[in-house]
Amino acid sequence: MVCSILGEEPHLHVVREVADGLDAVQQAERLKPNLILLDVGLPKLNGIEAAKRIRTLTPESRILFLSQTSDSDVVEEALSLGAQGYILKSRVRNDLRAAVEAVLRGECFVSEGLKHGSVNEQGNSS
Repeated sequence: MVCSILGEEPHLHVVREVADGLDAVQQAERLKPNLILLDVGLPKLNGIEAAKRIRTLTPESRILFLSQTSDSDVVEEALSLGAQGYILKSRVRNDLRAAVEAVLRGECFVSEGLKHGSVNEQGNSS
C-alpha cells in the first residue's frame, strides 16, 4: 500500500524495497537515499537498531518510521535517534503523503495522537 500511495506522486521514486532490517542498512549505505521509511518491527534487525546503523552510515538520509506501535517510549526512542517522523500504520492513508513532504522539507511529522517531547500531533509544537 505504501508504494502504491507514493507511486501516485510524480516527484517521488521508490528505489528499493527490503524485507528486513539488515538489508535496509545495506541498501541505505549503497544507495544513500533522500528518505528511508522504516518499520519498527522488522525481522533480523529491528527498525530502531537499523536506524542507529543507518544514521552512522548515511547521516544525510532522512528517516520516517511507519509502525503499528504507538507506545510513547518507542516513538521517543525512534525520534531521538534522529528520525524526522513517525506515523502509525492505521493512519498511513491519511498521513503518508503529508509526512513524506514534511520530512523532505526538514520538518518533523508525528501522527495525530502520538506524543514526543515537545513535538506532538503532526509536528506541531506543544
